[in-house]
Amino acid sequence: MTKVIEITNVVKKYKEVTAVNQLNLTIQKGEIYGLLGPNGAGKSTTIFMLLGLTEPTEGELFIEGISPTKRPIEVKKKVGFLPDHVGVYEDLSGFENIILTARLNGFTRKEAELKADELLQQVGLSHAKHKKAGKYSRGMKQRLGLADTLIKEPSIVIMDEPTLGIDPKGIQEFLQMIKELSVEKGITILLSSHHLHQVQQICDRVGIFVKGELLAEGDLDTLQQQLLDKHTFQYEIDTKESSDRVESFLQTKYPKLRTSVYEGKLHVTTKQKDNGNLVKTLINDGGFHLLSFRPMSYGLDDIYQQYFQGGDDLGSREG
Repeated sequence: MTKVIEITNVVKKYKEVTAVNQLNLTIQKGEIYGLLGPNGAGKSTTIFMLLGLTEPTEGELFIEGISPTKRPIEVKKKVGFLPDHVGVYEDLSGFENIILTARLNGFTRKEAELKADELLQQVGLSHAKHKKAGKYSRGMKQRLGLADTLIKEPSIVIMDEPTLGIDPKGIQEFLQMIKELSVEKGITILLSSHHLHQVQQICDRVGIFVKGELLAEGDLDTLQQQLLDKHTFQYEIDTKESSDRVESFLQTKYPKLRTSVYEGKLHVTTKQKDNGNLVKTLINDGGFHLLSFRPMSYGLDDIYQQYFQGGDDLGSREG
């Protein structure tokens, strides 16, 4: 796959404060990458460096092989940016806002009108195209901002907390639009957010960003495995018998096995993937009646807790 965003050993300091510390990150063409972290983690600083709006203290960044530090204008021609608060000309209609931006990007009046119609339809604002932008809801302004961002047909779109303040229904519709941009247009999207469920719904990969450092990254399965150690697997066992009794049996049979009881069910941690041996042992040797036996998995909620909310030991939580 083609690398479109490359960040190598980047450090950004503001006097004595290190906002970004030794960041290494690569994003592939057509990927939706979620930069997940709490406020103040360094997400926006990273975005500003990619856009050429601030320079790194150390390290290098490249957008499609171009340095935003050395050639920021060229980068801006390729990259669309959607901030958390979209600025609009409130006395102009949505249609007029888009036409103005299109004209500033070199479109003729006729081309600008055609482009405005096309983009407003794409973001679901055709019905309100002649309404003053100052009368738009928060979600409608974000849609207008997205249309504005797409005028120059960018190959990369960077979004900084784009769903902030939008109602739940509007968020789902907006996330669906982002997914369609990636799938149908092949646009690479870097999405900054502190909302886990939104990131989980649409991102191909997620980077967990805390105190200026990228602590872990990958798809959900990869992050789960990083949480549980490199070669650790967990299973949940439910039986007709008492979980304490099953736990005592397994600890006697396998003294090194890690076990815990959570909400009446037994959680077992192993260093190797189980191929049916535990089930056979419980039934044949222990005489237990199994109701269920399943691998445990963890969502971003658990990952979020573990990495930057000081969460519980994952061995005692359900996935």
